[in-house]
Amino acid sequence: MLNHVSIGVRDIARTRKFYDAALKPLGYKVVSEGEGFLGYGKEAVAFWISQTKSPVAPELTSGLHFCFDAPSRKGVDGFHAAALAAGGKDNGKPGLRPDYGADYYAGFAIDPDGYRVEAYCGKAK
Repeated sequence: MLNHVSIGVRDIARTRKFYDAALKPLGYKVVSEGEGFLGYGKEAVAFWISQTKSPVAPELTSGLHFCFDAPSRKGVDGFHAAALAAGGKDNGKPGLRPDYGADYYAGFAIDPDGYRVEAYCGKAK
């Protein structure tokens, strides 16, 4: 249904450090970049990040978050560990979330700009 999502950040270099690290275990990388913007995906951009003076202020209780598909549970674990090592904050350690579904395995973090991000894998891979 969605082709891509875009977010704005104040410090593109800090944000790149975070997302390069956090998305690598999931198989995503920068596939497009220019002055003040980055595009992450596998072959095509699905997640755009641009530097702006007025990003949307994060609100942890808003319900807004971005969930990235993980190729395996090991990928979810790697995402979470890399996100924390790259300046993110823990927002839920990797594990099964039976209240979301019997095979719902996910890990949650908050990026340096306050955006909530998640990596998810269904059936054990």
